[in-house]
Amino acid sequence: MCACVVLVVGMVAAINLAVPMLAASALHPSASALVWIVDTYVVFFACLVIPGGAAGDRFGRKGVLLAGLALFAAGALVSAVAPDVAVLLAGRAVTGIGAAAVLPNTLAVLLHAVPAERRGATIATWASMTGIGGVIGNVGGGAVLSGGSWRWLFAVGVPLALVLAAVVARVAPVSPRHDRRLDPLGAVLFVGASVALLLGIVQGPEAGWGSPVVVAGFACAAVLFAVWVFAELRVGHPLLDPRLFRIAGLRSACLGMTAVFIGMFALFYVNASVLQYGMGFGVLLTGLGVIPLTVPLILGGRYVGDLVRRIGLDATLALAFVFVGGGLLGLSTTGTHTSYAWYAIWLVVTGIGVTLALPTLSGVIAGSLPHAQAGVGTGLQATTREFGSALGVAVVGTVLTGQFVSALPADLRSGDPHTVAQALAAAPPGRADDVITAFVSGADAGLRVIGVIVLVLGALVVLESRLSRRR
Repeated sequence: MCACVVLVVGMVAAINLAVPMLAASALHPSASALVWIVDTYVVFFACLVIPGGAAGDRFGRKGVLLAGLALFAAGALVSAVAPDVAVLLAGRAVTGIGAAAVLPNTLAVLLHAVPAERRGATIATWASMTGIGGVIGNVGGGAVLSGGSWRWLFAVGVPLALVLAAVVARVAPVSPRHDRRLDPLGAVLFVGASVALLLGIVQGPEAGWGSPVVVAGFACAAVLFAVWVFAELRVGHPLLDPRLFRIAGLRSACLGMTAVFIGMFALFYVNASVLQYGMGFGVLLTGLGVIPLTVPLILGGRYVGDLVRRIGLDATLALAFVFVGGGLLGLSTTGTHTSYAWYAIWLVVTGIGVTLALPTLSGVIAGSLPHAQAGVGTGLQATTREFGSALGVAVVGTVLTGQFVSALPADLRSGDPHTVAQALAAAPPGRADDVITAFVSGADAGLRVIGVIVLVLGALVVLESRLSRRR
């Protein structure tokens, strides 16, 4: 079960390493298409993880888990052989649907398989896999991509998923089914609203913020989210009951979790290209280069509970967001001529904030709901994490593209390049440094915007937390 979690979570992180290769590939994706290649998997993963758990309850957790692994393998195969961007995006969508069926049912199978006295340790081990999956995704993805083609990243997912499916079929127990109704309308509305919102954000730099496609994207998102809320309030078994957000602690913790993952995955998206383009790292070293971020997670996670008891919840959360936001702002000052050692220090600072935030916010979400709704809490955490990841990539990609294009020297803008690969291909000999400088300027601007967003959202989280306890 833990290996299944590592596979589906690792893919979220690994794809960022392939962005430079994809940009320079024969597919010739635009800047917005690059963001969609990363985000399509995450959007379907985020929006369908709760229905994936509900489907496991209704039709059998082992069966839905096996179906999810099969879909993951099929989507990865389509992505690996994709002849164009459209087919690649379709493959990424299928892979994301498979991941949404896998993640919640791994925990459900585990909780059925172990005795009650081991459930606490089992849940802790399972939860740690979501962090370890990100590390393995970066390191393993770097090793696979060092073979020279982005297609290998998807191709290797096919045998891994099929082998895991064979092992699951052999060793996983069959758990009883529950008569839990599904909410397909709620799932469709939530996916549609999320895609429309990201469409408006991602297409803004290329199409123009007042263009019909961008305005229509934001308008459709507003309408679909409103219809989703209305539909969820009327259905007997909602996908996600909007009334839960009347609980102030739950509301603030979900916002905080979203903010942390906006920061983390914006960093992952930018980090891969900065280390490869700006510092000249190979793809394997790039995968290893993010490890300083994880050092605090590995060494300090066990002490966070003691710190909360010592200085209080609000102070811990305030420190967490200061470290995450401050670390991102620090990373935005590194530039092209900074040593990796200085870059790594700011990664550690960001990692300290993530270490403080994740277990604290997870505890608040879990503690805000009665025990009977523990499954809702798990799904809600997964949804806020993945949705924050998708938003972070969309926002930082949008800012990066806009600043990169404006920072390019006028004579290098012929052909209207929107990616580094396009600009480098069109640049005359000896002008590559100007393109790289413009890109790093865009990356720094993106990290500054994300850092400010994290700090602002963090302040709102702490304020809401304090007010809710006073009430």
